[in-house]
Order: sequence, then C-alpha cells, then structure tokens
Amino acid sequence: MNCRSYSRVTKSVAASSSQLLYIKILKPKLWGKNLIVFAPPLLEFSINQESMGGSLLAFILLCLTSSSFYILNDIVDIEFDRQHSIKCQRPIAAGLISIPTALTIALFLLALGELIAWRFDPKVGIFLSIYAALQVAYNLGIKRMIILDIGFVAASFVIRAYLGAEASEVPLSPWFAVYIAMLAMFLAIEKRKAALNNLQIIESAGDDILTITPFYSYSFLNRMECATTTITILTYGLWSSGPKLQGASTSWMLITLPFIFYGLFRYQLISEPQGFVSYRDLKLRQHPGKILFQDKGIFFTVMSWIISCLGILWLKHQGLIN
Repeated sequence: MNCRSYSRVTKSVAASSSQLLYIKILKPKLWGKNLIVFAPPLLEFSINQESMGGSLLAFILLCLTSSSFYILNDIVDIEFDRQHSIKCQRPIAAGLISIPTALTIALFLLALGELIAWRFDPKVGIFLSIYAALQVAYNLGIKRMIILDIGFVAASFVIRAYLGAEASEVPLSPWFAVYIAMLAMFLAIEKRKAALNNLQIIESAGDDILTITPFYSYSFLNRMECATTTITILTYGLWSSGPKLQGASTSWMLITLPFIFYGLFRYQLISEPQGFVSYRDLKLRQHPGKILFQDKGIFFTVMSWIISCLGILWLKHQGLIN
C-alpha cells in the first residue's frame, strides 16, 4: 500500500488511541541504545544500590533526552515523512498530533532531563548536554554528511557510556570506550551497506539512512568495514588483557574474545547481498536490534558473551581467579 500523499493516511493509524499515539512518538523501541549506561558497573562487577541506581537514573535521563529529539526530528522531517509509504503513518506526519503539541512535549522532556541531570551531578549534566548538542548537530545536517554521520553515531554511544560511568561513579576503561565507538561505527557501516544493497528494492523516499546511501560506494564501505573490524577486535583485546593495560579487572576476560570475533563476522555475513537469503524482509538487515533477536547465531553469541563475562567477574569476586 502506497501512502504518497498526506490525505491517504491509513485507517488503522487514525483509529489508534490518543494514549498510544503519545507513547509512539517517544519511540520507546529505540531506548535499548541507552542500556550501554549499565556497562561500567556491570563490567566492574560493582553491583550495588548506589551504582545501579545511578545507572538507572542515567538510562532514564537518556530516554527523556533521546525521545525529545525523536519528536523534534519528526517535526523537522514532517513533509518528508508525508511522502513516505510507511513514515506517513507516524502520528505527527499523519496530523494526529499537532506540531505545537509535539514541540511542547519535546521541549518539556529535554528541559526535564537537563534539570534532573544538573541537580543530581553537574558532571552528569555536562555529559547529557554534550549528548544533546550532538543530537542537535546530527539532526540539523550531519546525518546527511558522508563519514561524519557515522562518526557522530559512534560519538553518541561513547557519551552515553561515559554518562553512565559518571552517574554510577564507576570508571570506564579508555580501551572499552574506544571499543564502544568502533562497534557503533561497525554497526552504522553495516546498516548503510545493507541499505545500499537493497537500494533498488526498498522504497527509499524519506528514509534518513537511505537518503545518504547513494553517496557511499560498496567498495568504500567495505574498506571502512575492514578497518573498523580490525580496530574493534584490537581494542577489545587490549581491554580484555586486564588491569596492566588499564583494561578489565581481570585478564581472564580474554576468554570472551572469540565471541567478539564470531559476532562481528556473523554480522558481516548477514549484511552481504547473498549472505543470508533466509530473511524475506530485506530491510531487516538495516536494523541491528531486529537482527539481534531474529538471528539465532547473533543472539546466542551475545548471550554467551554476557554469561561468560558475568561468570568470570563472579569468580574473581569470590577470589577464585585473579
């Protein structure tokens, strides 16, 4: 079904309850990106009321702030979205929520997040403000600038991690911070690579990712992928080598390195044009969250990595390993 004009909004969207519409514009499905704030205390096995409470607060602050920018982005792209076959069904583009109302909600969420952050800890406020500034720059044009768009995605994840470290008062290893940046860049590259592969199949009008995709070439993305994959594995290896290199609290974390190898290469396989023909929906390749839960290989790799890390940290906490 095509929805090229504003007047042809689907009945199912129009019939949605007002409560669900207001929740929908917050895009809670994307809040999973903010879970990175829990990494510092979990990887240091600093699991107590203070650290986890701080991480939870950081998560809430990021959800408030990110949702405000999701709304602002939908307002800015409203005409673009109304010409898109799927995005025209979004509440703001469909006219189900007025622009003044949406703008009020966005500014309220942004102000609330900043107020809480600065009152809790000025350093947390600084990191949240930096994150907000990155979002402003990204949405005002960086997202359509080749290379810089990927760099800003990586930077936003690093800021999230440092915000979590500051809120939980658990230091973040510089090697793990670089690893987070490289992994975010890797996923952004794979997302654009998948979009480029499917450019002639997926209807792309109004899609932010696909808007910039034609400016990338497959060979260029492959070279970026190779460099990013190498640095991702290298920095994770340095972090997992232990405290002597300002890394993990134990060098036993090196045991988890094979999961990183397999996960990265498995994801590359999925992003190849003929790499994973079992997916009927080609757009699935552009959504890392969906791949995580729908590809058994990726899912079990991530779960095995989490269980292994927690197991190693528990053994160290019990004094059974160094």
